Amino acid sequence: MLPRLSLLARSALKGAGTPAGGVRVVSTLPEMPPCDFQPSPYKGISYEDAMHRRKTKLTPALLTYYKKPVMVYQGHMQWLWDVHGQRYLDLFAGIVTVSVGHCHPKVKEAAKEQLDLLWHTTNVYMHPPIHEYAEKLTSYLPGDLKVCYFTNSGSEANDLALLMARLHTGSFDIISFRNAYHGASPYTMGLTAHSTWTYNMASGFGHHHAMNPDVYRGLWGGAHCRDSPVQTDRSCSCAAGECMAKDMYLEQLHEVLRYSTGKKVAGFWAEPVQGVGGAVQYPKGFLKEAYAMVRERGGICIADEVQTGFGRLGSHFWGFQTHDVMPDMVVMAKGIGNGYPLAAVVTTPEIAQSMTQALHLNTFGGNPVACAVGSAVLDVMEEDGTQQNSADVGTYFLLELAKLRDEFSIVGDVRGKGLMIGLELVKDKGTREPLPGPDVVSIWEDIKDMGVLIGKGGFYGNVFRIKPPMCLTKQDVDFGVAIIRRAIEKYCEQTQQTKAAAVN
Repeated sequence: MLPRLSLLARSALKGAGTPAGGVRVVSTLPEMPPCDFQPSPYKGISYEDAMHRRKTKLTPALLTYYKKPVMVYQGHMQWLWDVHGQRYLDLFAGIVTVSVGHCHPKVKEAAKEQLDLLWHTTNVYMHPPIHEYAEKLTSYLPGDLKVCYFTNSGSEANDLALLMARLHTGSFDIISFRNAYHGASPYTMGLTAHSTWTYNMASGFGHHHAMNPDVYRGLWGGAHCRDSPVQTDRSCSCAAGECMAKDMYLEQLHEVLRYSTGKKVAGFWAEPVQGVGGAVQYPKGFLKEAYAMVRERGGICIADEVQTGFGRLGSHFWGFQTHDVMPDMVVMAKGIGNGYPLAAVVTTPEIAQSMTQALHLNTFGGNPVACAVGSAVLDVMEEDGTQQNSADVGTYFLLELAKLRDEFSIVGDVRGKGLMIGLELVKDKGTREPLPGPDVVSIWEDIKDMGVLIGKGGFYGNVFRIKPPMCLTKQDVDFGVAIIRRAIEKYCEQTQQTKAAAVN
């Protein structure tokens, strides 16, 4: 039987500091929730050998989490095991990708069955899974969003959507938000407005970045702006049903259209909730008016659902539905295949016709195994009730994390919807000055050492990204919040000790 609370978690509790005033503050941690699954014994290369190969055989630009990286080798639902047998609660889902659970039995079985029949044939030939999956996937989309282009990643899907937007409209100008992330290919790098991920090269021809309508960190925002169980702590004097912040950000978008683009634009990109940017939410009603503004200029509207789609926001299957808008194209990836390489652009028959100007195919897009997996994922979402679970458990998670904002001076904001959550750390709540990077990392590392994996993002790298597999339970939430609380407590205790020592 594996220990319910890891040895790392137990050791992390030893020697906790005593803050100035002499009162020792130690949270009582619950035991790690039980898991009946038994991982198989690890028999692969050693950790040390893998680290050497990573440094010498893989690109030096490869991002690696943690000072002592976790080397995982097996997963089951919301759990991961490393090569040392350590169990972790996965609250990041392989960067918001594992939607229904690691190695979900039904999805795994669908992949095995298809592997026994046909692994691959390009789309110049017909095979049943792609046609069956296209029919099933489009049944989840409203209106005339009925034509699928299958690809392998979100960057590739956004790349294709860019091409279609320009071909269909005959225009070139594209608009996205500052702080947005839509991919890192040479074409999509112009869409992405986040310098952390942008190389110093020509990539932004025809791209224009509007002010990010961030109601916490932006110029305007109040206490009732966003579609979330947790609002900002900024004061708000807006009358009922009105939002000054929304109107001010819309005016900024209008300024971009007025001064920076031609009389016609090709397209407007927006994530329903910004992912890499730190779970940023826009003012309620903003996106609907922004869509109308862009369409007045002849542009089409693209919803980037790579992270928000497939029920993750809880109240709706698609993130754009939470804004009461109808996009012209929907880009999806990550959770679409529960970790299997699969992505898609779904659009209208009219827009799809634009691609007939030349021949088009994708060697691996719509692969038989990928389509079988994607179809099984949709079935599991219905059978397991993952969307409702995201609503119930996600709301509970947000409200529990909101208590940390009330408790700790360094927790500046808690936000999100469903199981797409951000917790922003600050040095000063009044100025919203970000907590310095090394301080954020020390808390983040401590959380990992106590058995919980979370992401990190936002422009300043000061936002904990919490986007777990959608099979998460409230018991898991209690454990995860307790670990995050203890890591923050330890940081605050150590900070107080350092200040006290400096005074003495």
